[in-house]
Amino acid sequence: MEKAVILLEDGRHFIGTSFGAPGERTGELVFNTSMTGYQEILTDPSYKGQVVCMTYPLIGNYGVNGEDLESEGPQVEGFVVKECCRRPSNWRAAMPLDAYLRENGVMGIEGVDTRALTLHIRSRGAMQCIISTEDTDLASLKDRLERAPGIVGVDLVREVTCGEPYRWADPAVPPMGRGIMPEADRGERPLRVVAYDCGIKRNILRILTALGCEVMVVPASTRANKVLEMGPDGIFLSNGPGDPEGVPYLIEEVRKLLGVKPIFGICLGQQILGLALGGRTYKLKFGHRGANQPVKDLRSGRILITAQNHGFCVDVRTIEDVAEPTMINLNDQTLEGLRHRVFSAYSVQFHPEDSPGPHDAVYLFGDFIKAMRARRG
Repeated sequence: MEKAVILLEDGRHFIGTSFGAPGERTGELVFNTSMTGYQEILTDPSYKGQVVCMTYPLIGNYGVNGEDLESEGPQVEGFVVKECCRRPSNWRAAMPLDAYLRENGVMGIEGVDTRALTLHIRSRGAMQCIISTEDTDLASLKDRLERAPGIVGVDLVREVTCGEPYRWADPAVPPMGRGIMPEADRGERPLRVVAYDCGIKRNILRILTALGCEVMVVPASTRANKVLEMGPDGIFLSNGPGDPEGVPYLIEEVRKLLGVKPIFGICLGQQILGLALGGRTYKLKFGHRGANQPVKDLRSGRILITAQNHGFCVDVRTIEDVAEPTMINLNDQTLEGLRHRVFSAYSVQFHPEDSPGPHDAVYLFGDFIKAMRARRG
């Protein structure tokens, strides 16, 4: 098996062996604490620009299939695991993880002490790294890593957004959340949602469609007036990669839509909404990535277990005059949800679409449906 190296920007390095595609990549090294859902993680556009380390030791045991993709293919820059299972056992598996990564040109590294790597990131913070099967000389790797771009202030959204508007037409029904979400009213015209694609996950679109919505997906650069010409009942701000301050063009357009139509944002969508309200964002030390993050709903007192994937957060102190906090993270007290004090505009920092992850927060899509119906009258 081919030798592979991970070198971090602080000089720490780890040696492993290659699986997937050979080569060399740079990116921000982050960790994810999910035990399952590696296929959805790999194909989540929010991971663009990042190398993902899985804390669970055995990855790939149920293979890869064509139904659980969250985008057209893998979005990560690299994938780090303790052990890659090359003989999956699951009736839905279409191919092994190793073959899937190789087919899509994504580097994987196994045999790494992922516990030590995760503890290092928790202690020192997420940082840039270079992974390589082509060069094991640390000095030359360090030189190339120092010249690689970071993610702060960089517009990664433009690399994952769609090129043209399109109507979501996949008839697949989301596998989770049945019986939790309100049924669509079949006697009325479908609610029309215009979704800004910053790297939108497919299960978000599936859930909105299952709730009776007609969903138009538009590029992140779409002007507010063009969105309104589509006659939406509501505006959705999607998840996406990188620093929200790297997409000022979207922030400006969302500002124009406030108070005009109901707005619902998820993950990067919350950060964009917070910036549109005049707030500020900041980078978390190592981010929240996994399917087991506890969040408190401040309105009901209910505790939710949530799936998360973000490295930036809205500073609640900078939006208190215009918005109220609705959710907080119980691990570090960071803001997980906000709602405008006057307009129908709200968001959450986590992923209620449960792909992968628990179903605790899928009811938030129902709240969006109610807001649009109330506005329609």
